Amino acid sequence: MAEIDACGLDEIDEEDLLRFDHGGHSYAIYRITGDEVYCTDGLCTHEQVHLEDGLVMEHVIECPRHNGRFDIRTGKALGAPVCIDLATYPARVVNGRVLVDLP
Repeated sequence: MAEIDACGLDEIDEEDLLRFDHGGHSYAIYRITGDEVYCTDGLCTHEQVHLEDGLVMEHVIECPRHNGRFDIRTGKALGAPVCIDLATYPARVVNGRVLVDLP
């Protein structure tokens, strides 16, 4: 794993997400409140739609296409139509920057 400087914390509104592309892969970086951040794969496991236009509610991301929901802390699929979990990656804030551990 390599720690990547993904973005500034101020680039993500609270209860929102930011698309982050790196190394040919797409990720979603979420900010809940303050400096609570998470990172998952960026594509829904149901139909490979990017989650960037999805709705973030507390610790849940809802896919913009078919309303599949995932827990962003664990990647757990929370019900139909999604049944495959999202991969998650450690994320933290250091000096106002969001750092993500990526493979």
